[in-house]
Amino acid sequence: MYGCILALPLLSFLTTCLGGRFIGSGGASYLAPFAVLVALFFSLLAFFECSILTSSCFIHVSSWFTAELFACNWSFMFDGVTATMLLVISGVSSLVHVYSTEYMSNDPHRARFLGYLSLFTFFMLVLVTADNFLIMFFGWEGIGLASFLLISF
Repeated sequence: MYGCILALPLLSFLTTCLGGRFIGSGGASYLAPFAVLVALFFSLLAFFECSILTSSCFIHVSSWFTAELFACNWSFMFDGVTATMLLVISGVSSLVHVYSTEYMSNDPHRARFLGYLSLFTFFMLVLVTADNFLIMFFGWEGIGLASFLLISF
C-alpha cells in the first residue's frame, strides 16, 4: 500500500508521456486523475494507520552507495507527520488533476501536461517520504524539474 502511493503517480507519468500517443489525450484524462485519486485513497489508509493507530512504516528499496562508514539507501519512512502531508499533497493534487482535465480539454497536448502534473506529484511525495537528506534533495530537485516543465508548457 505504501509503495503504491509513490508508484502510481510515477506510473501515470510514464504511461501518459511515453504512451500518450497510444492512449490519446482522452485516455490520459482518465488515467492521470484516476491514479492520483487511488493514491489519495491509499494516503487515507496510511493516515489512519500511521496517525490514528500511531504506527510507522519503513520501506528500504535498495542501497544507493556506500563509502566507508557512510551508507545512503533508497528508503522511505511513513509516520504520523508524513501521512498527514501525504493526505494534503495527494488531496490537492487530485483536485488539480481533475480541474486541469476540464481546463485543458481543447489542448492537443493534454496528455503531456497531465504527465508533467503526475511527475510533480511524484516528486512531492518523494520529498515528503524521504528517509535521508540525499533522497529528499532528489525530490526537491525533481520538483524543480517538474516545475520547469509545467511552466514551459
